Amino acid sequence: MAGVTNAPFRRICRGFGAGLFVSEMVMARPIAESRGDRSWKLAAFGPDEQPRSIQLYGTDAAVMGRAVARLTEAGRVDHVDLNFGCPVRKVTRHGGGSAVPARPGLLRAIVRAAVRAAAPSGVPVTIKFRLGLHDGLLTYLDAGRIAEEEGCAAVAVHARTAEQLYSGAADWDAIARLKDHVTSIPVLGNGDVWEAADALAMMGHTGCDGVVVGRGCLGRPWLFRDLTAAFEGRAVPAPPLLGEVLTTMAEHARLLVEWFGPVLGPRELRKHTSSYLAGYPVGHDVRVRLHTVASLDELDDVLAGLDPGVAMSPGGMRLLRGPQAGPRRVTLPEGWLDDPESTQAPAGADDRACGG
Repeated sequence: MAGVTNAPFRRICRGFGAGLFVSEMVMARPIAESRGDRSWKLAAFGPDEQPRSIQLYGTDAAVMGRAVARLTEAGRVDHVDLNFGCPVRKVTRHGGGSAVPARPGLLRAIVRAAVRAAAPSGVPVTIKFRLGLHDGLLTYLDAGRIAEEEGCAAVAVHARTAEQLYSGAADWDAIARLKDHVTSIPVLGNGDVWEAADALAMMGHTGCDGVVVGRGCLGRPWLFRDLTAAFEGRAVPAPPLLGEVLTTMAEHARLLVEWFGPVLGPRELRKHTSSYLAGYPVGHDVRVRLHTVASLDELDDVLAGLDPGVAMSPGGMRLLRGPQAGPRRVTLPEGWLDDPESTQAPAGADDRACGG
């Protein structure tokens, strides 16, 4: 999730439970060409972060190979995940993100380059993709097969099409079909895991080997605590009282200031405040004040006025958070579907990034 799963947020999530916490999406080209301080900042990890898992975006196989080689040979990462799931127009119109699996030749070339570059260091490569561009052009089974044939360690499927964006229900039946199709490596499911019971239900329904959590952890880092309990057969704790949420928010803010500085840090927190408070009856004015907070002192003043004993409203864990747009027609480069075995993407395609 671009702009969200940075090092401070990953640290907050790790504090609640086990899991593989992947970085926000990083463009491969600046890494391959040793340019762009922003990309290297996105590719940075906390000093105690293990394993160091990076999510790369790219559309040029040679560039992806060089980026993976630079990261792995220098010992900077322990896991590489390739994102072929981004459905945003500014990406797909240049042949990137969700458009890549519609050209299986290109997808294979990129995956092969990444896996071969990572092999000498023993770093596993995984990929994530969507079901396809739309219901009339589903690519997920071919994408899974290519990943398996090219040596990926696992695949993850977001069980929506690019056209759906984030709307509608995830198609868990498709995850089951992928699991039947890809038999030698783990298949992970993604889509509509809002609470621990959803993860168990997805795995029971599809037979998948694990789950990928996206929007479900926004403002809910304790979801990983709940997942750990559920997978271990223990009772899942009740949602925390508001006091624990506020303590977590304040710690998140402190980490963001340490990472981004006193001006940008509080601004970064604004992305999260609505999600943290979703389901808690705190009032509109409080939400507005938190959405404009400009310093840690100002944040403390707002939080001090709230009742720590307030409980989450029934059904609060299932309140939608994060992107909710869709459906919307997918925009592709002219002639993109004419030659599915082409290994080329338009110039500049991998200079644009988003989440997926």
